[in-house]
Amino acid sequence: MEKTQLFERLGGTAGIERIVDEVAMRHLANPAISARFLPYLEHPDKLQQLKVHLARFLELGSGGPQRYSGRDMKSAHRGMNISPGEYMAALDDILASLTSSGIDEPTRNDVLAIAWSLKGEIVNG
Repeated sequence: MEKTQLFERLGGTAGIERIVDEVAMRHLANPAISARFLPYLEHPDKLQQLKVHLARFLELGSGGPQRYSGRDMKSAHRGMNISPGEYMAALDDILASLTSSGIDEPTRNDVLAIAWSLKGEIVNG
């Protein structure tokens, strides 16, 4: 039996976009990282652009048909000096969003493995 592609298990484009919307709201409310995201509230167009880039990145990484045209993780986070604690707070938000979206544990673990593999490109960049 062929394993269902991660993209499909996340609900396709619409599911990924819903998850990204929730992740963004959680980041804005998370005291450990909200300071990095609150300036986006003054520029809703930039917040929307950030969410679109993240959704396309997740689609690409999960086997979806959309194309990602943004920067790679290292370039996107260069100079931000993201701490390991901030990275973990962001992961917690992602996992909570996946859980509240009804994503099953094996799929959450697959997303976590991908996110964890990017840690070196994001932390202390």
